[in-house]
Amino acid sequence: MSSKRPNFLVIVADDLGFSDCGCFGSEIQTPNVDRLAKESDAARFTNYHVAAACSPTRSMLMTGTDHHIAGLGQLHEMTRASPAHRGQPGHEGYLNDRVVALPELLSEGGYFTCMSGKWHLGMRPEHHPIQRGFKKSFALLPGCANHYAYEPQYEDPLHEPTKFFETATRALHAEDDHFIKELTEDFYSSDAYADKMISYLSERSEAEKDQPFFAYLPFSAPHWPLQAPKESCDKYRGLYDDGPEALRQRRLARLVELGMVDPDVKAHPVVIIDGKPENWSDLPPEIRQSSSRAMEVYAGMVDRMDHNIGRVVDYLKETGEYDNTFVLFMSDNGAEGASYEAQPLVGQSIVEHIDKYYDNSLDNIGRANSFVWYGCRWAQAATAPSRLYKMHSTEGGCRVPLIVKPPRQKQMSGGSNPAYMTDAFCTVMDIVPTVLEYAQLKHPGAQYRGRKIAPLKGRSWVDFFTRPVCNGSIVSSKKTIHDSDYVVGFEIAGSGALRRGDWKITFVPAPKGPQKWELFNIKTDPGETDDLADKDPARMAEMLALWKEYKEEVGSVGVAGEYPSYVQGDPNTTVADEFEDPYTWIKYIGRPEMTPERLKATIPSCR
Repeated sequence: MSSKRPNFLVIVADDLGFSDCGCFGSEIQTPNVDRLAKESDAARFTNYHVAAACSPTRSMLMTGTDHHIAGLGQLHEMTRASPAHRGQPGHEGYLNDRVVALPELLSEGGYFTCMSGKWHLGMRPEHHPIQRGFKKSFALLPGCANHYAYEPQYEDPLHEPTKFFETATRALHAEDDHFIKELTEDFYSSDAYADKMISYLSERSEAEKDQPFFAYLPFSAPHWPLQAPKESCDKYRGLYDDGPEALRQRRLARLVELGMVDPDVKAHPVVIIDGKPENWSDLPPEIRQSSSRAMEVYAGMVDRMDHNIGRVVDYLKETGEYDNTFVLFMSDNGAEGASYEAQPLVGQSIVEHIDKYYDNSLDNIGRANSFVWYGCRWAQAATAPSRLYKMHSTEGGCRVPLIVKPPRQKQMSGGSNPAYMTDAFCTVMDIVPTVLEYAQLKHPGAQYRGRKIAPLKGRSWVDFFTRPVCNGSIVSSKKTIHDSDYVVGFEIAGSGALRRGDWKITFVPAPKGPQKWELFNIKTDPGETDDLADKDPARMAEMLALWKEYKEEVGSVGVAGEYPSYVQGDPNTTVADEFEDPYTWIKYIGRPEMTPERLKATIPSCR
């Protein structure tokens, strides 16, 4: 490895499906991501796994350990609604003291650290990025927000928005050590995050330019509400008029053509529970039009994100820093398939709020004052042949695109390799040890600054990149990152899974699954279609014993049925203590004129 330590650019897309980029089979135009995948030594991973939700994955990316240990056992938006999860260790809703964050180690090790984009790892000032090792940061604090920073004028601002929308509307950001009261009038999330990242890198002092850098660029696109500039969306006008099943079949065919999926793969059937007709042609014309328009806007969001990735990469090329930069692009979970309007208890209130305050007319979908998502059919077109989507510990929820361009250094094998694909199994927990090894730094192990911390659970990829074994554009399946005995568990929202080698057990709660454990050989059955539990009871028992060990080790509350059910946004179960739950502060921060007197001493101020 070169004595000159590399830079790092880590790019995260939000709710991007497996086949949503061109180099992973998409019709969406992503030339900059595709170009990254074609670089010498660059790898496209087809067997890369994350948690099935945003902040849990991001906590693992930052710490190299399981999210139940790091403080994001669940999305905090869900923990605050679930009495069974609130107050449990590992469910604090922020990066806790049981972990050390990668930027802390890099900053102490001589790196210039900066981030621009979605944080989602702590709302209070003491949990902001600057407190976890970032020297410069521009951070979206909630899990999602209006991409144009638009907010309706509420009739009753003291009681609106409701619990569901109070964490999904305001684009509350912090820069360095302070909250930002107002964003610029021309704010659009993906544009703004690239702008800020380029400014952080271009405004480094001479001393900082002598340091290697770690730049973290986590977009909030294409997370709902689906919004993008009109010119980005119009490129896809009419492309999806034949519906999600037609798109699913095109994507599958393209994945086969690319060699990412076996020609005889058995795709998991599309799961539909929203009560609407299953056949696209049976839907009313106006529903088909609005649905395909939402997909056009989704494509526009991905397109615009790619454009901004290109801007940052071009900056690095202009400054001569690109070659020595490790560049990683990934999604934080599978495509988002929720149809919140169909949720029990809160669905009707969500529909009423949107009807009251937003304009979802056909020609306005995608604009700042619209509020749409695209639902389970389009999501399963993006995750096929896998099962389901975000919030499920299935392959559709956890298997996501990953592209890595290692720093361009002299390889131990004596030269560069062409870009390639690999089906080597790996997880987001591998990123921290990989970065640390390239940076020539050590993880502190079990102690950091006098406190006990969790050890790393991942494994470095440096050796894998140093000696890839290629057969044309495919890396030999003999080249692995983890051995066949490596065990990794998953659990989000009561959906669990555990994998060892080619074997996996999966628990999908009703009504989208059987609400029982199933056993799959994931190598021969990536769609999770053939439950082998009854055919191989000994292996099933062994895997369930490993699940029990995992659950106890990391502190998972359990799978559905092992605790009382809950619904995100339900006012009857959501924590009511405004002093303890910072998510209730989102609409008040920087707005003393509307802050209740009882909270004024608690709510942080803005500059």
